[in-house]
Amino acid sequence: MLPNFNSVKGIHPGAILKRELKRRNLKSNELAKSIDEYPQTINAITKERRGINPKLSIKLGKYFETKYDYFMLLQASFEVSKALETQHPIPHPLKEKFRIALFWDTDIEKIDLAKNKNFIIKRILERGNEKEIQALIDLYTLPVIKTAIDQLPNSFIPNYRRNVEKYILKTN
Repeated sequence: MLPNFNSVKGIHPGAILKRELKRRNLKSNELAKSIDEYPQTINAITKERRGINPKLSIKLGKYFETKYDYFMLLQASFEVSKALETQHPIPHPLKEKFRIALFWDTDIEKIDLAKNKNFIIKRILERGNEKEIQALIDLYTLPVIKTAIDQLPNSFIPNYRRNVEKYILKTN
């Protein structure tokens, strides 16, 4: 059963479609064949590279036994959310608390705080100043950072070990 529209407003319809396909143990090319659509179209939508049009919304509505405009409304809601983000961007937490120069080799806007946690911790302990290290501790907490440090390979940057001892392990 597809989620209630209000609970998934603003999410790309492809994410909902992908979740539903997985839940039903159905491949995107099987769905495409069932609704007389190109497999590439369904694949692009589930990868959030393409949107839903009215004809496809009707086909998907029939297939999933939901309102014909369900996927079209998701698409419209997603597009409105994206437009609002563009007009009123939400600042990325890393941009607010850390120098952008710390992440010179990547787009700071695309760094996922959860997925890239170990990378962020290592980078800030290697190159961050006292204020940034404190912001790191506030962001992740000491126990989480200590666990991450145990999983990280040794850094060749001398400041890393000093900062770990001084700020994380609290030894001088």
